[in-house]
Amino acid sequence: MTGGGGRRWACVALALAGVLLLPAMAAAETITVQVAKLTFVPASVTAKVGDTIEWVNDDFVAHTATAADKSFDVSLAPGKTGSVVVKRAGEIAYSCRFHPMMKGTIEVTE
Repeated sequence: MTGGGGRRWACVALALAGVLLLPAMAAAETITVQVAKLTFVPASVTAKVGDTIEWVNDDFVAHTATAADKSFDVSLAPGKTGSVVVKRAGEIAYSCRFHPMMKGTIEVTE
């Protein structure tokens, strides 16, 4: 063989490398939290960095999902949805600015 043999093997090697790396690149997930009867359900969720937390407001009044560390402040009009992508590992406590007794936590892992 002459010519393209080396290139062909290089292409095969690159294709195999891509297949081997695919499992390491997990797809981000969306974790849904219902807002109903002045509560976050579930009150605690676990997520990975890059996942989306989505709040669905099933109440007839407005709420927020406001991080204690000020990393996010999501407004939730009645019947609407809001979301945030978590960007760092750790525990994030949040509450509703309008109803401080509404509390939740997100445990974010790497």
